[in-house]
Amino acid sequence: MPLINHVHALQTQNIQKLLNQYSNTMIKTSSCIFSFFLLICFLVEVALGGTFDQEFDVTWGYGRVKILENGQLLTLSLDRSSGSGFKSKQQYMFAKIDMKIKLVPGNSAGTATTYYLSSVGSAHDEIDFEFLGNVSGEPYTLHTNVYAQGKGDREQQFYLWFDPTKDFHTYSILWNPRNIIFLVDGTPIRQYKNLEATNGIPYPKNQPMWLYSSLWNAEEWATRGGLVRTDWSKAPFIASYRNFNAQTSKNPIANSWLTQSLDNVGLARMKWVQKNYMIYNYCTDTRRFPQGFPHECTLN
Repeated sequence: MPLINHVHALQTQNIQKLLNQYSNTMIKTSSCIFSFFLLICFLVEVALGGTFDQEFDVTWGYGRVKILENGQLLTLSLDRSSGSGFKSKQQYMFAKIDMKIKLVPGNSAGTATTYYLSSVGSAHDEIDFEFLGNVSGEPYTLHTNVYAQGKGDREQQFYLWFDPTKDFHTYSILWNPRNIIFLVDGTPIRQYKNLEATNGIPYPKNQPMWLYSSLWNAEEWATRGGLVRTDWSKAPFIASYRNFNAQTSKNPIANSWLTQSLDNVGLARMKWVQKNYMIYNYCTDTRRFPQGFPHECTLN
């Protein structure tokens, strides 16, 4: 198998396997050995993505953000006094971001766990995952949105096909010059295409963005429009994070995502999710847009 195929599939747990497989074939010359181990060092850095204390700063709720297990686990906490949040140390100009998250268990009504890319200013760009809590036994609402040049209002909402509080699941944002793809455990749930050049629809393409996450009190609106309030006797509420990974355009090898869009298989998987689990789409909200839907709705 060509080495480049291993690059795209590499994870931390199979680095040793890769080393063993190639050790016999890469000892022919000292230059090959040197090049191979430079590659392995680079791949280890990409696969690990750094620890949480290396990659992020606490932005609010100090004392409610805990970094555990030698930086491999981060938890956010919410109580009646405050929530908490963190922000990446670096900005990203196009990226493939992955994070494993385990959401607040039990009665999470009124809580909002956010995970998003954003620039700053009145004309900011933003790519949103928001997880809106619910009473025990009822599903979370996964809320997505895209802002370009300060304008959002492009909401799509979903239920998940699993319990997001029982285990960690991977939530990914793929943002490149072609499109934005939201993924859950590798399954695409939404695609927002870059139609700016052909149709004049703003697209996030010029502003670097930070990665943010927070856990906060949204009981005024998060659960059934605010009808169900937070049960503070259940506090503190805790969301957990693992396995952050960011692929950027600075990576000379692992950059196939820079031109990635959905193929027929990906489109079919996304349509399956949208058919079975989408609960709101701004592109079908006639009460909100009585004069006609936004132009991208007919093009995306």
